[in-house]
Amino acid sequence: MVLALFRKAEIEPPADIEAASLRSDRFRLEREVDWKRLDQIVTALEKNSPRRISDKDLLELPVLYRKAASSLAVARETSLDAATLAYLESLVRRAWFQVYGPRIGLFGWLRRFLGGGWSAAVRAIWLDICIALAVMVAGTIVGWLLVDQDERWYYSLVPGAMADGRAPGADPDMLRETLGTAENADGLGVFAAYLFSNNTGVCIMAFALGFAFGVPTLLLLVYNLSLLGAMVWVFQEAGLGLDFAAWLSVHGTTELGAIMLAGAAGLHVGRTMAFPGDRSILAAMQSAGVRAAQVMAGCTIMLIVAGLLEGYARQLVGDTPSRLAIGGTMLTLWIVYFAAMPAPRERET
Repeated sequence: MVLALFRKAEIEPPADIEAASLRSDRFRLEREVDWKRLDQIVTALEKNSPRRISDKDLLELPVLYRKAASSLAVARETSLDAATLAYLESLVRRAWFQVYGPRIGLFGWLRRFLGGGWSAAVRAIWLDICIALAVMVAGTIVGWLLVDQDERWYYSLVPGAMADGRAPGADPDMLRETLGTAENADGLGVFAAYLFSNNTGVCIMAFALGFAFGVPTLLLLVYNLSLLGAMVWVFQEAGLGLDFAAWLSVHGTTELGAIMLAGAAGLHVGRTMAFPGDRSILAAMQSAGVRAAQVMAGCTIMLIVAGLLEGYARQLVGDTPSRLAIGGTMLTLWIVYFAAMPAPRERET
């Protein structure tokens, strides 16, 4: 009797394994047709070959996906063989992306972004833009008044490398030469790249400092624009105020616009943190962060344009009316785009 029990115990484990194997095979055979059909549809979609898919298969894609997901749940609960489980996990993951994943690629996203997504994000932070603009104007006036009161303020506001001989009391002819043009475009590409890098640093700093409730962003905007106000005073005193304005407008309407938007994006995040309303700070920051990120993505485009204008157009176009025309045209284009471009329609799901 005891010997029989031992023999039975020796036989039962292999029998259990064999039974489990049979269940796994039966489970796969009963559903494998649907899995293969789903695999073929998903593979065709991944290869951007929807024409290879019949209308019937395309309509049944969600149904097949749900069946595969259900099979995966059963496979996990019943501990089926590892190969079946791995296959189902991969298939369900790929099918999920085709059923619920995004339907837009890089160029589609860029078209949607430039076609109204960016302008809508900018309009959404209009209050922060007004604050940033007011602070920038105030900073320019402060720089002007400080230097007008005491010329020594100029050397405190404007770094020596940036001044480059443009200082209070400088000879007007020398100042006019600093507003001149290059003889040709050789080397201007490197110059444009340098300007883009420098301006990008200012914009990133203005945005990043917004997380400290926006206060450092305001101070940065005041400082950068007080520097500009000091320079405007120098050229105005030399009788070159209009020439300097034209020289600056070529790239300034785009560059200063990008800095203003970057500062406004930082202020938007900081203001939302300080005044989240009925929402939690994290929830408020999430929605504000999405809008601010869209604005900053657009600032990158503006900085590229500003770098090209500053590195090429400003260096090759020398007469004041033409420079004013370029700067005015760019300002008009940006205002019209941000004010009039409608928001993109929501995609149907």
